[in-house]
Amino acid sequence: MGSKLEGPSAPAVRRDPYEVLSVSRDSTDQEIKTAYRKLALKYHPDKNASNPEASELFKEVAYSYNILSDPEKRRQYDSAGFEALDSDSMDMEIDLSNLGTVNTMFAALFSKLGVPIKTTVSANVLEEALNGTVTVRPLPVGTSVSGKVDKQCAHFFGVTINEEQAQAGIVVRVTSSSQSKFKLLYFEQDANGGYGLALQEDSEKTGKVTSAGMYFLHFQVYRMDSTLNALAMAKDPEAAFFKRLEGLQPCEVSELKAGTHIFAVYGDNFFKTASYTIEALCAKSYEDTTEKLKDIEAQILRKRTELRQFETEYRKALARFQEVTNRYGQEKQCVYELLKQRDSIHCSFTVTKTANNSIISGSGSNMSNGSSSKIPNDDLKVESPGEDVSSEGKDKSSKKKWFNLNLKGSDKKSG
Repeated sequence: MGSKLEGPSAPAVRRDPYEVLSVSRDSTDQEIKTAYRKLALKYHPDKNASNPEASELFKEVAYSYNILSDPEKRRQYDSAGFEALDSDSMDMEIDLSNLGTVNTMFAALFSKLGVPIKTTVSANVLEEALNGTVTVRPLPVGTSVSGKVDKQCAHFFGVTINEEQAQAGIVVRVTSSSQSKFKLLYFEQDANGGYGLALQEDSEKTGKVTSAGMYFLHFQVYRMDSTLNALAMAKDPEAAFFKRLEGLQPCEVSELKAGTHIFAVYGDNFFKTASYTIEALCAKSYEDTTEKLKDIEAQILRKRTELRQFETEYRKALARFQEVTNRYGQEKQCVYELLKQRDSIHCSFTVTKTANNSIISGSGSNMSNGSSSKIPNDDLKVESPGEDVSSEGKDKSSKKKWFNLNLKGSDKKSG
């Protein structure tokens, strides 16, 4: 049974994602990917312009794949259905540019779907690749090719490798010294003779260049998806650090077989062409570097696990810190008030204050607590500064006498 979805980024009625993709609950990632590809192609709005239902069906397929292609979302759905996703404050906004790293061939259809979907690879480019009508240039292993590609266009390259190179591992990298924005794409051979998008890497700025790479080295390598959990990061800036490594996504292809493989450089600049240099390398000449990459990938994965645990500790410590900070403010105010009251009480112990209060109240008695029979003016006269002045005069007289004596003594000595 379907359930209503309040957000605009998914179908009005949600069906079981497994049912939508026609796969079983124990289906592998590859089976889910294959099912999605077939259905997405079937309901592609460009192929169903006269069928208004195609767009909704395409949206439903993409929505379902968005859940099942993400291990965490799939686990949550399997455990408690859509409610588990909703309780995590996931609005399930479909971002086709982030459906893993595979089959993002329809990401430019945001306007046709009526939802704010981030545009990645042009639908025209992907359609031409699917139809097998693209021009493929050779890129021999151990060489590089430089060029300029127009915005929303792609240059395709064929990398042919032998058995030995396939066993050693292959690396394909693209760099741009002009810091152009681009995407490195990898295509798989389609059943109809065309090419289907399988992997996608966005360029990232590293130092004074932008670069992207794919590493087929016979062990699991990861790509960094910086947009993962972007909404959570926006709501909680501190989460940006803890969620940073959560963007590590395993690449679906870790090795290549002998034969020709299709790569492409896609111009991602908005206003101008993208300058690039693409190169294909055999890992046999980079054995030490390959081992270092394998080791650092393992370290990063361990660190991700450690950060998940540390985040829990940090959140508890932060909550405790806020608690004691609030307590500190309260205690500080309390001490201030107590000392203020104490000072006020001290000030109450004064004859002057009591006498003045008696005068103001019109009392006929000038006695203050029975401690004195003198009126305040008498006290003032007794404590007048006259004595101080005479005292100062005596001191001056003594000083003068002492001074004169010293002078006389000095005169005698000098005489």
